[in-house]
Amino acid sequence: MTRQLLAFCLGSCLLAALPAFEARAAELPVRKAGLWEMKTLRTGSPMPEMTIQHCTDAATDKEMSSSFSPASKEMCSKQDIQKTATGYVTDSVCSVAGVTITSHAEISGDFNSAYTVKSTSHTDRGPAAVPRDSTATIEAKWLGACKPDQKPGDIVMPGGIKMNITDMEKLKGMIPKQLPK
Repeated sequence: MTRQLLAFCLGSCLLAALPAFEARAAELPVRKAGLWEMKTLRTGSPMPEMTIQHCTDAATDKEMSSSFSPASKEMCSKQDIQKTATGYVTDSVCSVAGVTITSHAEISGDFNSAYTVKSTSHTDRGPAAVPRDSTATIEAKWLGACKPDQKPGDIVMPGGIKMNITDMEKLKGMIPKQLPK
């Protein structure tokens, strides 16, 4: 069961990011260069609250779009983005490891100092321990210049785990085709 939950959570994390990366390619503004803090609050999910820091620049945001676009096109049967009076709205239907996740997100903010992503999702055919419906709010704020030991693409996760966006390409290969029974 732990292995199923881990595989599902890895896939869900990548899928949760895919609509935002794909949407960025579909005309979301590029974030201001520098260090961004992103705090994710979830309800109805086994994933705990998480805060990460991401050092970025225009080239890195574009690389994220191009790196994840092929994967999202393979995994997502629907990915729509629309500009609204207050920001953007995205709707997606994606499948990973035999699990289908339908998501709706509302994005607001200026991408220079702060932005917020509020999303709801429904999961079909996931592990029994995983709730079917969940919500997430990502509160992102610009902290300033990247730290001296950081380069664009660096992500610092809880516990000080550091990786670069180029490593994310390697993680896509870890997503199982089907969840273990």
